[in-house]
Amino acid sequence: MEAKALSQQPSKTRTTVDIYGQQYSIVGTESTSHIRLVASMVDDKMRDIGAKNPYLDINKLAVLTAVNVVHEYLKLKEDYELVEKELKYYLEKEKDWTNNA
Repeated sequence: MEAKALSQQPSKTRTTVDIYGQQYSIVGTESTSHIRLVASMVDDKMRDIGAKNPYLDINKLAVLTAVNVVHEYLKLKEDYELVEKELKYYLEKEKDWTNNA
């Protein structure tokens, strides 16, 4: 049974990326292009923050970048949940309207 479970696991790829002048080897199940896009976005964010805070060492810059990215993620998640809630509300109204017509 273990062999069957192992064969169903997605294959992993190793992709070398450059983030803020450092080379990283990332292993994952996503496509190489997806991994490169993620790395590019992290690099861009670090460069934006680094330009505004030129005296930060790389560790503090990485933490500040992570905090900013998670903040943006949470805001987008809240927006998504609000839109989802509104959509459900309007779908229910449409359903009620259709049933009463």
